[in-house]
Amino acid sequence: MLKGITIKPTKRFSDERGFFTEVMRNDWKDVFAEDKVAQANLSVTYPGVIRAWHRHLRGQTDYFIALKGAIKICAYDEKTEELDEIVSTGQDMQVVRMPGHYWHGFKAVGNEPAMLLYFTTNLYDYANPDEERRAWNDPTLIPKSINGKADDPRVGKPWDWNQPPHK
Repeated sequence: MLKGITIKPTKRFSDERGFFTEVMRNDWKDVFAEDKVAQANLSVTYPGVIRAWHRHLRGQTDYFIALKGAIKICAYDEKTEELDEIVSTGQDMQVVRMPGHYWHGFKAVGNEPAMLLYFTTNLYDYANPDEERRAWNDPTLIPKSINGKADDPRVGKPWDWNQPPHK
């Protein structure tokens, strides 16, 4: 993983009524460290929709939790040209810590809408948003490694959100 990206599996407690899962605790120092959550947001994304790329340059960190459906989260380090790809689902919930200085985004994968809950360490400033954007299909975003592997067949080519990793 790129430095600062953390994945924390959550525990699901099931019984005949359904299940219960903790999605954020301030004593989870292994993922939240000293970060303080400033805002929580809910995003519903239809199958196949890509919400990328953006980054935050004022120190914001995001925490993603897929509640329903599945998402492919990607982070790209422009300096090292490394890309990390994480699949997160509502069936196997996890908290993904995303340092905002990486270009990041996600795609709803599968055949149902994805419901994403995410926490941020900074409040959204409507008058002066902390978001730099680039197109989801920017041809200049060319990874030298994907998930630490330089031999991935997608390396050295413009990033294609729609190319499955197994082909």
